[in-house]
Amino acid sequence: MRGDSSIFTVNLRINLMQNSIYVNKAMKNEKTLIYFVPGLAAGKEIFRNITLDEKCFEIHIIEWIIPNKKESLAEYAKRMAKKISEENIVLIGVSFGGVVAQEMQQFLKVKKLIIISSVKTKYELPKRLKFVAKTKLYKVMPTGLLLSADDLTKYAIGPRSRKRLKIYQEYLHVRDKNYLDWAIKNMVCWNRSEALPEIQHIHGNADNVFPIKNIENCLVVEGGTHIMLLNKGSVISEKIETLLK
Repeated sequence: MRGDSSIFTVNLRINLMQNSIYVNKAMKNEKTLIYFVPGLAAGKEIFRNITLDEKCFEIHIIEWIIPNKKESLAEYAKRMAKKISEENIVLIGVSFGGVVAQEMQQFLKVKKLIIISSVKTKYELPKRLKFVAKTKLYKVMPTGLLLSADDLTKYAIGPRSRKRLKIYQEYLHVRDKNYLDWAIKNMVCWNRSEALPEIQHIHGNADNVFPIKNIENCLVVEGGTHIMLLNKGSVISEKIETLLK
């Protein structure tokens, strides 16, 4: 009898351990996977002030890859999408990363698509960028000279205060000329005419790169600039969690 009792006890412990492992895996799988795409030339550090509930969300950041020669935006987006193997994920893009995220979604099974400080169609682009596209000025822009932190930051977020430029420039890491040429061209020449259904948009009403007057149907962040991801991280984190409830 003692032998039978011992065997029963061992089997019970094994079953409990297996159930515990199963529950832990199930809990892990219940987490919502969030993939972030950073802004033009920015690195993963730009998201350091985004804090989401770790019990509910698992964050991943997709870093920029260097485009191939004459690679289209769709082809590039397909390569970026290959970095994601899971389904039913949340995809969030910032600024130019928002444009790329919208192109990536066609190659993924996305539960929610969110853009921050970005645009949903070509009609939300400001006049100055439309002018650059129409005149093809992007072809003669000296991106080879934009490899210093100061110049690249001014180009990425616009000519603002020295303090704001200093805050942002430490997050810009991609200074490859081919990437910059490609990114600037595809930003100003983006040709989407209709917003994707169900897309969610978070935008600051003090954004000088993509002025709020051109933006439709967005969740407004009061006083939010184009770099609000850095100085209003808690507010944006709350808005993201609200959109995902």
